[in-house]
Amino acid sequence: MLVTLLIRDVVLIERLDLHFGPGLSVLTGETGAGKSILLDSLGLALGMRADSGLVRAGQRQASVTAAFQPPDGHPVFAMLTEQGLEGEELVLRRVVQADGKSRAFVNDQPVGVALLRRLAGTLVEVQGQNEQAGLSDVSTHPALLDGFGGLGSLRADVAAAWRAWRGTEAELTRARAAVAAAMRDEEFLRHAVQELTKLSPEDGEEDRLAAERQTLQQGERRAEAIASALSELQPRDRRGSSPGSALRAASRALERVPALGELAQPILAALGQAQDALAEAEQMLERSVAEAAPDPRRLEQLEDRLFGLRAAARKYGVTVIELAPHLAELRTRLGALDAGSGRVAELERGATAARAAYVQTGTRLSEARRTAAARLENALAQELPPLKLDRARVVLDVTPRDEAAWNAEGMDRVALLVSTNPGQAPGALEKVAWGGELSRLMLALKVVLAAGSPVPTLVFDEVDAGIGGATAAAVGERLARVAEGLQVLVVTHSPQVAARGAHHWRVAKGVAGGRAETRVEPLHAAERQEEIARMLAGETGREAARAAPASLLAGAA
Repeated sequence: MLVTLLIRDVVLIERLDLHFGPGLSVLTGETGAGKSILLDSLGLALGMRADSGLVRAGQRQASVTAAFQPPDGHPVFAMLTEQGLEGEELVLRRVVQADGKSRAFVNDQPVGVALLRRLAGTLVEVQGQNEQAGLSDVSTHPALLDGFGGLGSLRADVAAAWRAWRGTEAELTRARAAVAAAMRDEEFLRHAVQELTKLSPEDGEEDRLAAERQTLQQGERRAEAIASALSELQPRDRRGSSPGSALRAASRALERVPALGELAQPILAALGQAQDALAEAEQMLERSVAEAAPDPRRLEQLEDRLFGLRAAARKYGVTVIELAPHLAELRTRLGALDAGSGRVAELERGATAARAAYVQTGTRLSEARRTAAARLENALAQELPPLKLDRARVVLDVTPRDEAAWNAEGMDRVALLVSTNPGQAPGALEKVAWGGELSRLMLALKVVLAAGSPVPTLVFDEVDAGIGGATAAAVGERLARVAEGLQVLVVTHSPQVAARGAHHWRVAKGVAGGRAETRVEPLHAAERQEEIARMLAGETGREAARAAPASLLAGAA
């Protein structure tokens, strides 16, 4: 339900706050008072086209805010949750700059105009002489017929059967594509799996091999350094000298001179210690050479393995780390080739069964729709004559679709068609009926379809254009009936319609501060009688008109 409409600086409106209630609300006023501005303002909040001409002269921008309280379980709540715009109320706001640029907001969050329009389409339906929405959109007709016929459960079954069928078909398509791709690559797959299986790459193997290779290479360098040091201590050939032989020669030279006596003793002792230390160093170096020398065969094996892994990685366009997962993927593809035919056959059987289930459920829905269509046509036939549409005929055309056009809504094309004259072939609403005639057709449809309407608020713009007397009274009575289940706003020039309103506003144009200004004021009992008398004056004369409103209001009550 539309709760509040706040308008700021729109054409002749400087500031206007309107608060709406349930039931039938009527807006009246003289021609040119600004009733169309109210509808344009509401349309702006609903996502209609923005125009710089809507901005009040001298102002930088115009804004319209519409607050709604949708009923529990309304589809708009799921849409809000999907967009992260949850709230107890739904507030739509539109701002238009003087240069024509506009911004849209939902619950004070900036959004695109397309989303604003989509949300609004679930909340308000506008029926005017120049623009009809909702029923003129043929895509809404299946849901309207199903709502009238109470076919919601069967409709949901059809949608579920459709999703199951299409899901199985999609899986079957993927399986067929996988088998076809595998068959094209069969020779390559078998060779690659054989080669990589023989190579048998392991997770983290490259890092382990590289670390061990580095250790062995470092050991090789250590062994070379130790061998070099040892070679310096040992003679290279028989004629070569070494530190050990030099020490021994020095000791012998001192021992051959007895006259040195005590002077030679400490020198000989030092030379002896040097010989012992040198011998110990040689022994340690000899042991270290054996221990530090790496196994050349192991290093060769490591390098062969490492180079083989890296060559395979380059060949298959992956890293060494990815070789093992790549082998698993190739095995899966090869397995799909080997087992794919069986899987495809299984899915084909499943798709056939799912299609049969959809056809069975869809056929039941089609039969129920044809029955509901006949009931709806009969109900509409009763509503049209009182609305001065006795020559009009409404047809619910339920025709089978080609299988390629089947969808979640069923196997039928549902279209609401109208003929307004005898002998005229039924056609689309907007192409057959015009002006007030079209608005009254919409009203008749809404009277019959109101119980199944997913839109809680209806707006009618001069649905009573070109009619009066008993026909206008019939329009008012039907608007009141629709308003028993939905919120209805109507702009009217008909006193018979105005008298039916549960809420009544008068739109008037005045002058404030030297500028024209549109005002809207709620009317109570006395004001309503005076306003209805003004509306009647054109039909019965002013004096007689002053006596009529009370009887009109009493009759409406």
